[in-house]
Amino acid sequence: MKQAITYIFFILFSVIVNAQDNKNSADIRFDIEEFNFGTIKQGEKIEYSFTFVNSGKEPLIISDAKGTCGCTVPSWSKEPIPKGGKGSVNVEFNSTGKLGMQDKTVTIISNAKSGPKVLRLKGNIETTTSQDNQRQ
Repeated sequence: MKQAITYIFFILFSVIVNAQDNKNSADIRFDIEEFNFGTIKQGEKIEYSFTFVNSGKEPLIISDAKGTCGCTVPSWSKEPIPKGGKGSVNVEFNSTGKLGMQDKTVTIISNAKSGPKVLRLKGNIETTTSQDNQRQ
């Protein structure tokens, strides 16, 4: 019984390693993985489109994209991206209720051999003039 379990484990391990080393797999290469939006006023929304290319040999499928919190919302094409094809992940950041330096991430889950990718939105949020006047 121990031999059977060891054998099954070895087979599964080999399949996983070979899948990750498959030179024909899809792969994803972003033009930019970090966007600094500078300084904005609290309540403003920032939209940025992270563009990428499928640098692998198989179609690329993005199965999920998750933001750090509800203020960072990604959207992407659900269609497979062919070899050499281009696509984008659009991210909207809502600064309502945020203040100071922000570093928000979006994690991209796909069938790319390079594994999950993390995209970043960074910047500073200042209070609006009306909020400043209310404090005085």
